Amino acid sequence: MVSTKPIYKNPWISVVEDKVIRPDGKSGIYTVVTLHNGVSVLPMDEEGNVYLVEQFRYALDKVSIEAVCGGIKDRETPLEAGKRELMEEAGIEAFEWKEVGFVDQLTSAVKSHGYLFVAKKLKFHNPNPDGDEKIKMFKTSFEQAMKWVDEGKITQASTIILLLKASNKY
Repeated sequence: MVSTKPIYKNPWISVVEDKVIRPDGKSGIYTVVTLHNGVSVLPMDEEGNVYLVEQFRYALDKVSIEAVCGGIKDRETPLEAGKRELMEEAGIEAFEWKEVGFVDQLTSAVKSHGYLFVAKKLKFHNPNPDGDEKIKMFKTSFEQAMKWVDEGKITQASTIILLLKASNKY
């Protein structure tokens, strides 16, 4: 890297433009978007049903079917963030947690780890989503969720990867 220039920053995202010398020796630029690391949680009951959420996604201008997802706050571990997000968005408390890996999405331009969890032994409460979220939680069979991935009804990358990883573990 030759130099870096901040372009934009808010509490959730930062964008920088780096001047670089490319592998071919010529000058170039890279723009890097850094997001807070996040979590995706797939709650699964004793019968093998999963609990997903429908949530309007402004950037897509549509409702998306997803696992419970959210950002990791300062000084929070991924597991703590997963527990908080699961309670906030779905009103679910889980007593068994399994981390099944993490993902790096859009690796050519975005820097952000997404930690993946399967949550079991569930207890249901009232959700308490953030004021900018309108979320509807619902139950479906694991098989139906996998069918929706195949059909393109579920398109959110972390959710797809989480379902695929969970299919190998549970």
